[in-house]
Amino acid sequence: MKTLKFVIVLLSITTALTAQSQIPSRGESPATQLKPVEPNGAILDAFKTHPIAALGNIEFSGNEQCHAFQLSLIRDPRFAAAVNDIVVEFGNAKYQDVADRFVRGEDVPYDSLRHIWQDTTQVEFIWDLPIYEDFFRAVRAVNASLPPSRHLRVLLGDPPIDWATVRSREDLDKFASQRDTYAVDVIRREVLAKKHHALLIFGTQHLLRKNTVLGAADEGARGIVGLLEKDGTAAVFTVMPEVRRDLIALQPDIASWPKPSLATVRGTVLGGMLWDSNPQRRPVRVEDQIDAILYLGPSASMTMSKLSPGLCADREYMEMRTSRLGLIPPPPGAPFTPADQLKRYCADSAKQSTTTK
Repeated sequence: MKTLKFVIVLLSITTALTAQSQIPSRGESPATQLKPVEPNGAILDAFKTHPIAALGNIEFSGNEQCHAFQLSLIRDPRFAAAVNDIVVEFGNAKYQDVADRFVRGEDVPYDSLRHIWQDTTQVEFIWDLPIYEDFFRAVRAVNASLPPSRHLRVLLGDPPIDWATVRSREDLDKFASQRDTYAVDVIRREVLAKKHHALLIFGTQHLLRKNTVLGAADEGARGIVGLLEKDGTAAVFTVMPEVRRDLIALQPDIASWPKPSLATVRGTVLGGMLWDSNPQRRPVRVEDQIDAILYLGPSASMTMSKLSPGLCADREYMEMRTSRLGLIPPPPGAPFTPADQLKRYCADSAKQSTTTK
């Protein structure tokens, strides 16, 4: 099941670049250092040669710097001239018509709007963080400044799950197992068939090119980019925000880079490193997984979005979220369930709020 980032994070963080090791160059040109460029322009330039640019989303922590960059990109006056659609992971396709009406500027009741991000296949609360609602409101504001012919469309990439019909883990898995293939179908139908350009915003694991499973018959990854590029459907320019790895230790001058900065990885020291150094994984270079990194600053400078205290105090919301979390067993050996973790999170947030007053 390709869901439950909340649970996955309790076990390991797998979207980080996990190794300092390098694959031998076999006579290739010496690797160079990473070179920073202005990120908005670099991503928009990619649309001259690619119908799709994919931007990894640091979703597990609600990274505010990553969110701020996304907004700076879509607010860039050049963006709407180069891009038609934004395909996002954090929206249930069952509510595509609601999203369309909202970003066009129509009046949409909040009780209808919130289903977009609250009712996805992801049972944890990550999409309920205020930055995701803020994203839809930012696109609406951008569209208000544009002629209708240039309006940005937000395509919801999560399968159209109807929670009124979900009674068990098996019911949930029927939809969650389709997350990558459903998003690919949306892209083919709504973007490529219409000869549009689209920005994808998904967790990095959905955007990898190569399968790192040792001995796998298919070397292509099973995520969105792997599926799109496997049959030549589209070439995707992939960008991964890098906030967990000490890039400054790898290349000291990065400390003086503007924040944010983008750097392509092919032919660089970083590009030649292993994506995953685990000997039980197939060796794949960073440059064969992604095209560029987005530097947002050192890990210690990152900040996280917090769940609204109003949601924690909303009995109906908490009953809904803990009920859905109850479909998922705790990680092996964990002394708490995912539902317990949410309650603890809300209790800790309430204490912090009290002590800061």
